[in-house]
Amino acid sequence: MAQTKGMAKSSTRTLWKGAITFGLVHIPIALYSATAETDLNFDWLDKRSMDPVGYKRINKKTGREIDKENIVKGIEWEDGQYVILSAEEIAAAYPRTTQTIEIETFVDADEVPFVYLERPYYVAPINKGEKVYALLRESLKQANKVGIAKVVIQTKQHLAVLIPCGPALVLNLLRWGGEIRSWEDLKLPPVGTKAAGLKESELKMAKQLIDDMSSEWSADKFRDSFHEEIMKLVESRAKAGKTEAVTQVEEPVASSGAEVIDLTELLKRSLQGGKAAAPAKKAAAKKSAGAKPAAKHRTPAKAKARRAA
Repeated sequence: MAQTKGMAKSSTRTLWKGAITFGLVHIPIALYSATAETDLNFDWLDKRSMDPVGYKRINKKTGREIDKENIVKGIEWEDGQYVILSAEEIAAAYPRTTQTIEIETFVDADEVPFVYLERPYYVAPINKGEKVYALLRESLKQANKVGIAKVVIQTKQHLAVLIPCGPALVLNLLRWGGEIRSWEDLKLPPVGTKAAGLKESELKMAKQLIDDMSSEWSADKFRDSFHEEIMKLVESRAKAGKTEAVTQVEEPVASSGAEVIDLTELLKRSLQGGKAAAPAKKAAAKKSAGAKPAAKHRTPAKAKARRAA
């Protein structure tokens, strides 16, 4: 599949390293961002010195700044009633980092509703995992299936779907069951043409209008006009030399790897019986857990958002 003309440039910066596991199969992979943020982040700067202006810890009632050690974390249980949790209790509840994308089941590709899709990542093979990566990709395509998996990224557990897309596997984070609101309390018309009171002539004209307006999908046709206009203005002033020097401090980014396992033999053993899969999963998770967890990655866009007030 050729890259679309209007797509943003590929990112080769590794966000996370680990492995895909299903049955006894263990595929070493790395995640790369599949999206380019287009939100505009207007940073606050001190006009006298061009220094960045950051957040302050302010007591909303008194308006006074408070020290970090005087801040506790609480969850609102009822109106104005909070349950206070210690840092130790919160840390104990964090999911264990295993550096694995563990596929729990495979479902038909059209069964996952669009409303659950949240954020995509490209998955690429590392450590000589190309062959089994291609095996999983092509098998999913031919079976018209996608993998439903769980993964821990930056101490947060996610539900995800592994989708074959051209030459790549895409890991799209999903919203958890219970996060999508029900439509039951909405006043929606009943399903079906007769139940909704639609006439055959009305339906025919609507379908004809849809046919007249139909075209092939092209992301290049749909652009954020506000972003483009602002960036034109920025580019024009930058070329005219109207810029100010602002020193930013970025945190170092570290990454971790995953151990390579003989995948062909594990694939054969997986087909021989499902009962052997459970101990192997635990062993793979134990080996992977020995690796250092991937460091938190802060993209420039997120860093800007944190510096903005």
